Amino acid sequence: MHMVIYTLVEASTRDDAVATGKAVFDRLVGADPHSPAVFDYYVTFDEENTTVAGKARWGDLPAAAPVDSNDGQDLLERGWEATKEEFERNLERVKEAIDELSDEEIMRDENLSRHAFHQVGAYDGASVFLYDQHATGIRHRGQLDRLLEESEDLWIVPADVHF
Repeated sequence: MHMVIYTLVEASTRDDAVATGKAVFDRLVGADPHSPAVFDYYVTFDEENTTVAGKARWGDLPAAAPVDSNDGQDLLERGWEATKEEFERNLERVKEAIDELSDEEIMRDENLSRHAFHQVGAYDGASVFLYDQHATGIRHRGQLDRLLEESEDLWIVPADVHF
C-alpha cells in the first residue's frame, strides 16, 4: 500500500530541504544500517522517472516547501489531519473492542483488535504521517507546535512511501 508522509526539516534552500528530507526517508526505509525499516521504499516528488509512485500516483506536489508558505501550510495540514484521523479511527476501534469483546477475544485479535491497539500506540509507520528531521514520528499536536515554534527556516518535504 502507498501513502504520502511528510518530514519537517531545517534548511536554508529547497535543495538542502530535499536532501535532508531524503536522509530522513532513507532512515525510515532502513537504508541507514542503524535504523530499522518502517516502510519498504519511498519516492520524493522531485523524481520524474517513476510510473507507479510519487507524482504518477498523487499528482504534482512540491518537492519541498517552506512551512510558512501557502504550499507548506497545505502540506502541513494534510499531514496533521491524516495523522489525527488515523489516530481517531484506530482509537474508536480500540474502544469498540473493549466494550464488545472479551479479554480472550482481544487476545486472539478478534476483528483485528490488537492491531488497532498497536496502531494507537505506534511511534511510526502507517498511522503516522509527519516526522521530524531525526525520523521521529510527530504523534500529538503539542509536539508539532513545539517544533513549529522552535525551528527557524523550517521546510516540509513529502514522499510517497510503500508499506
